[in-house]
Amino acid sequence: MHPPQWLQSFAALAHAGSFTRAAEALGLTQAAVSQHVRQLEDRLGPLLIRRPRAIELTPAGTALLRYCAEIEEADRRLAARLADEDACRGDVGVITPGSAGLFLYPRLLDFQAAHPGLAIRHRFAPDRETLAQVLDKRYDLGIVALKPDDVRLAATPLAEEALELVVPAASEVRTWADLQALGFIDHPEGHAMATRLLSRAFPGNPGIASVPSRGFSNQVALLLEPVARGLGFTVIPTHARRCFARQEAIRVIDAATPVVATLWLIHRAEWPLPARARRVAAYLHEQLREQPREQLREQLPTRMTHE
Repeated sequence: MHPPQWLQSFAALAHAGSFTRAAEALGLTQAAVSQHVRQLEDRLGPLLIRRPRAIELTPAGTALLRYCAEIEEADRRLAARLADEDACRGDVGVITPGSAGLFLYPRLLDFQAAHPGLAIRHRFAPDRETLAQVLDKRYDLGIVALKPDDVRLAATPLAEEALELVVPAASEVRTWADLQALGFIDHPEGHAMATRLLSRAFPGNPGIASVPSRGFSNQVALLLEPVARGLGFTVIPTHARRCFARQEAIRVIDAATPVVATLWLIHRAEWPLPARARRVAAYLHEQLREQPREQLREQLPTRMTHE
């Protein structure tokens, strides 16, 4: 890498045509400009032919001048990126849990359609992967169910989301024995969610591990398919259940005492978000603000009894 001041002196000399005019343009002495060019020539070979009233670039000098122009253009592009004046152009990466992602991704596509200069990358992932991807700067924004304690991450409350016990439409579920008879359809966060919800609904229950496993899926969009077919029950967030197409084939059991989780929007804390990412973050807040708690949890008549 050549010192920038040397390159500036050479470019000024090539454009001005004389050491005197180049020195005046740069606010340097003629001796300083001459020294810079000489040091470049020590590295690269002859760059110019010195004539009494003019200079002429050698082929190496012409190549170096093009290189100087490329460096100047790269500097301009970098300055534009750092200035980040355009909130409607560029790439924004968003990584979310499946439930929130099912709700938000179509809306993110609407936002991108309204702002064609944006390219929104979306990925579904559990909390652990989301934290890792945001920390690794692969995604600008992430949504997690548990507030991180890593000082490198900034976290703001985004929305509240209820957990729901979802069973086949024809099933009667009033006791823990009913759940054991049905069996559990698991997913990556299944045991944790079931433990949280069912500990409220059935105090003193022997735990989700006592319920036979009837299947597993890591595709949240497909998770309710085995439930709809009568193969078992599951516990999922409201958004995931609402996105399932065959609502008539499933039923939500009202747990009487709701379990509501806070979703957190995270990003790296050490530097400000780009304007385009800030705009997307504001849009996410706006979309989820329209889903108040009473809409995130539909009151259904079926209630469970404790045994």
